[in-house]
Amino acid sequence: MKLSVLDLCPIVEGGDAARAFEETVRSAQEAERLGYHRYWLAEHHNMPGIASAATPLVIQHVAANTSRIRVGAGGIMLPNHAPLVVAEQFGTLATLFPGRIDLGLGRAPGTDMATAQALRRAMTGGDAGDRFPQDVVELLGYLSPEGEGARVQAIPGVGTQVPVFILGSSLFGAQLAAYLGLPYAFASHFAPALLEEAAETYRTTFRPSRWGREPYLIVAMGACAAATDAEAEWLRSSQLRAFARLRTGRPGRLPPPGPLDDLPPEALAGAQAALGFAAIGSPETVARRLREVEARLKPDEVILAGMIHDIAARLTSLRLIAQAAEGLRQAA
Repeated sequence: MKLSVLDLCPIVEGGDAARAFEETVRSAQEAERLGYHRYWLAEHHNMPGIASAATPLVIQHVAANTSRIRVGAGGIMLPNHAPLVVAEQFGTLATLFPGRIDLGLGRAPGTDMATAQALRRAMTGGDAGDRFPQDVVELLGYLSPEGEGARVQAIPGVGTQVPVFILGSSLFGAQLAAYLGLPYAFASHFAPALLEEAAETYRTTFRPSRWGREPYLIVAMGACAAATDAEAEWLRSSQLRAFARLRTGRPGRLPPPGPLDDLPPEALAGAQAALGFAAIGSPETVARRLREVEARLKPDEVILAGMIHDIAARLTSLRLIAQAAEGLRQAA
């Protein structure tokens, strides 16, 4: 089971976007040093606490400041973009950083509807999400070698065959990924309810394709490791508060850790439930949780999402999780 990192490029209280980019590079460099498999960044818009809106540019920045680790999008929200533009962007990245670029595709806009309209993607025939399967197929065509003879080509892009992943938190994405024979990543780090059903659906209905002979399942999981369980839970309070604020219509920058007893009980309970699929605690606790997930779901890969306010604690968490995973490998 491979371990990877999902980064939302958090803007912390007391910081700014420039600091967020600097800390993301430091995090990616540490992940590479520790042997994590890939480092993904996610597209969000109009979010005061997330700096990765221009996702391909941040991917380029991270790839340019690392040398081996795979870097990609987890993901690009395809309804916001023309497939040709995405193919050109990621074809360019794949040309600049051969063999290191991934493209995860999501069906949601990654923002509110007013912002989605401001992104100016023409929405015809109802919800743009309804065109997601057609847009995925169109994008795959631009990246394939067969696209070279087409009237419209992605240059660069054609023939690069950038690995494409379907992202989702429902059965729709699982079914589409299985039908197209693509790898699938489930967003259980914030929406775990359908995780097991989606994994079963994807594996049992998978059709081999030119992009994959076997199903490949990535499970996203919250993560925060520290010397003790209590310290890890304390660090985790930043993300719980930020998520509760987001769900109650008050998004903001990532706050420092602190007590949560001032939050409305229903808001805190909702955040804890949504973020409940997680490995939080000491290295021993994290190792036990990873072992449970591996035994129950048998994912090919786990991608870890942990928004920690302090960069030193963020890097320590990556190191402790890597050590826990190495202990599991040695035991196996």
